[in-house]
Amino acid sequence: MFDAKIYARRRDRLKAKIGAGVLLFMGNQESPMNYPANPYHFRQDSSFLYFFGLDSPDLAGLIDVDDGRDILFGDDVSVDDIIWMGDQAGVPDRAAQVGIKTTFPREKLKETLKDAVRKGRKIHFQPPYRPETVLRLQDLLGIQAEQIKDYVSEALVRAVVAQRSIKSAQEIEQIELALDASHAMHTTAMRMAKAGIRESEIAGVIEGIALSFGGNIAFPIILTINGQILHNHDHSHTLEPGRLVVNDSGAESPMHYASDITRTFPEGGRFTGRQKEVYSIVLEAQKTAIESIRPGVMNKEVHLRSARIIAKGLKDLGVMQGDVDEAVNSGAHALFMPHGLGHMLGLDVHDMEDLGEKYVGYDRTVRRSDQFGLAFLRLAKKLKAGYVLTVEPGIYFIPALIDKWRKEDKFPDFIDYGRVNRFRDFGGIRIEDDVLVMEDGCRVLGKPIPKSIEELKEIVGSG
Repeated sequence: MFDAKIYARRRDRLKAKIGAGVLLFMGNQESPMNYPANPYHFRQDSSFLYFFGLDSPDLAGLIDVDDGRDILFGDDVSVDDIIWMGDQAGVPDRAAQVGIKTTFPREKLKETLKDAVRKGRKIHFQPPYRPETVLRLQDLLGIQAEQIKDYVSEALVRAVVAQRSIKSAQEIEQIELALDASHAMHTTAMRMAKAGIRESEIAGVIEGIALSFGGNIAFPIILTINGQILHNHDHSHTLEPGRLVVNDSGAESPMHYASDITRTFPEGGRFTGRQKEVYSIVLEAQKTAIESIRPGVMNKEVHLRSARIIAKGLKDLGVMQGDVDEAVNSGAHALFMPHGLGHMLGLDVHDMEDLGEKYVGYDRTVRRSDQFGLAFLRLAKKLKAGYVLTVEPGIYFIPALIDKWRKEDKFPDFIDYGRVNRFRDFGGIRIEDDVLVMEDGCRVLGKPIPKSIEELKEIVGSG
C-alpha cells in the first residue's frame, strides 16, 4: 500500500469537498463460488482501496466530516481464522498503516450510523454494485433494498470521481507495473500464435503470467479468432492458418491498478493483402487519436477524428462511399466500429464505472448521444492532465449486424453492401494502448508492445 499520509490526504480532500455529514465506504465481503468455504478470489472495492487502502474483507470506513474523524470498523481474527489463514495484524495496527487512529468492531457500525441519523446528519454513500452490499445497507440504514439507489449521494459520487480521475505519480507507477505484466502477456501470446494451438492454451499461459507478476488479470481475457465478437470470452477454438487473432487482456498490479491492451495479429505473423489493408486503417486511426490527446480536448472529438480515419480508409477499399464527414455525422461508420474509442483506466479497468458513466465520462457540458455506436462512448468529456484512458479503435465485420442494416436499407448512400459481403468472414481488428494525459500532450504508458506490421511479422509465431 501507499504511505499512510497519502490515504490521510485523500480523506482530508474529500472532507473539504463535501463539507458536512458522514461518508460511508463499504468494503467488500467474500463471495462464495459454490459454497461458503470456497469463495471467488477476493477483490476489494476500489473506492475503499483508494481512501482506506486495506485489501481484506469485512471492513467498513467512516469519514466524519463534522468532527474530522476517520474510523475503521472491523474485527480481529479468531484462533480458528489463524489456523486456516495464519497470523494477521489486529485492526488498530492495520488502521494505523493508513493513517487512522479510531477503530471499532463491525457491530458498532449500525449504532454509529443510527446515532448520526438521530442527530439529523446526512449519511453519504455510493451506489452499491453487489447484492450483499445492498442488503448490508438495508440493515444498517433501514432503507428498503429497492430504494437504496434513491438515497445514493450524488455529491459524494461527483467528489470521488473528481478526485480519483487525476492520477498521482505513485498511481502511474502502479499502472506501469501492471503494463509490465501486459507486455509479457501480449508478447508471449504473439510468440505462441501458430496454427494448431488452442485459444485456451494461450489464454491459460497469459493468465498465469499476470499471476506471476504478483497481481491478477484485470478482466476476463478476450483471446479469440472471432474478433468480430467484441467481448468474446470463449476460448474453445483452434488457431487456423492465416486467421486473425484478437488478444484483449490486461493485468492488475499488486495494488490493483489495471492495464488494458489489445493487439490483433494473424496466425504465423503474415497478413494477407486484405488483412494488411484493414489493419493499416485501424493503426492509422489509433495513432491519429493518440496524437490528438491533450488537456482541453473533448474526447468525443478524438473519437470522431478516429472514426473519420476509419470511414475514409473503408471508402478507399470501396466498402463505404459518399462524403466521409456526412457518413460519420450520420453514424454510418458504426456498422464497422460500433463501440467508443476508449474509457478511463485506474483502480478499475473501466475506472469508476460502478459510480456511473454519466459522472465519469460525461458532465454537465456534454451528454451521451443516442446515436448507435456513439452511444457506447464511455468517455466523451474534456480531457485533463492526469487522466489515464484507453485508445482502442477497431474495424469489425459482424454478419448479423450487416444483415440487419441491409434488410433495413440503412445508409445506402454511404455503405456498399455488395462489397461489405465480401468481408463477412473477415472477423475483427482492434488495437489498444493506455495513455496518460500530460500538461503538454500525452504519453503512451508502458514498454512498447509490437503493433506495426513489420514488428508483428518478426514476433508472431516465433515460438
